[in-house]
Amino acid sequence: MLRNLSDLFDALKPARSNAPPAAAQHALQLATAVLLVEVLRADAAGSELEKPVVLAALREKFSLDADELERLYELAEARSIEAHDLHSFTSRINATFDAGQKLQILRQLWQVAYADGRLDAHETHLMRRLADLLHVRQSEALGAKLRAGRDAAS
Repeated sequence: MLRNLSDLFDALKPARSNAPPAAAQHALQLATAVLLVEVLRADAAGSELEKPVVLAALREKFSLDADELERLYELAEARSIEAHDLHSFTSRINATFDAGQKLQILRQLWQVAYADGRLDAHETHLMRRLADLLHVRQSEALGAKLRAGRDAAS
């Protein structure tokens, strides 16, 4: 369960070998949520349509209840606004998730981008950056984009 804001921000600091597993899990959840919120924020026009997609992705990935989801989303929004770059978030994901899990996150990011039925130029640029930062091969990133686009169209 998510505790408080300072615990989660502390969890984003570089991992220590004696860090409790719960803190590391919270930091990973927050890092993933921030990336999803960043895609949502890349296109301000579609944010109302994209928020439910962000929440669904977090629920699917981390099996959180409604209260935990809402608190995680609020923390991710705050952290996204304060963030100067995405490296601290993507590096935590890269250190924890394997290639398949990172590809799943990329698919979910594309689903957020497509949630309003169109891709904004800022979303496309951000998605390319995120694919690179997550070390997802270009061919796999394109496949994730195409699948998300087909899913959004149907």
